[in-house]
Amino acid sequence: MSAITLTTWSLEMTSARDLVPAAVPGPEIHIARAEVPSPEFSRFLYASVGGDIHWTDRLALTRAQWVETLGRPGVETWVAYDRGTPAGYVELDPQPDGVVEIMYFGLLPDFRGRRIGGHLLTAGVARAWDLASRWPELEPTRRVWLHTCSQDGPTAMDNYLRRGFKVFRTETEQKEDAPTPGPWPGA
Repeated sequence: MSAITLTTWSLEMTSARDLVPAAVPGPEIHIARAEVPSPEFSRFLYASVGGDIHWTDRLALTRAQWVETLGRPGVETWVAYDRGTPAGYVELDPQPDGVVEIMYFGLLPDFRGRRIGGHLLTAGVARAWDLASRWPELEPTRRVWLHTCSQDGPTAMDNYLRRGFKVFRTETEQKEDAPTPGPWPGA
């Protein structure tokens, strides 16, 4: 294996007014909240979206760990569907003091490049800002943040910036360039 330079950017939005909505790609695209936490469905989304862009941190989680993660108050999964087929998702993770992290966001490979990502990110950020309206035990959102890296999709950073996010931290590290497992073992 060879070493690569990995750059990670942390981005934030500190006001709901900063959100710049993307165009809706068409009536065949529908976004809905997965209201029943499902470890199997969430793992499918995670592995399918992140399989070719080096998402591996959750692959070793047990079902019980997935249940625990998804069952925390305010954790929400919003899914984009193209005529009934899952196209991508955004996972919201509330943190203390009115902070919401967009923990995961992305599209399955076959749905990239079709303007779905901007629309899904717009919906996800809007839902992060109104999270406390669905979860009264949470404080109102005062900040939404996320991180992306140089191994994510080539249009990810541009999408975040176009929606109104601002970079607040950049980190660079050397990392072994390991192959990704794909959406399923052996893919």
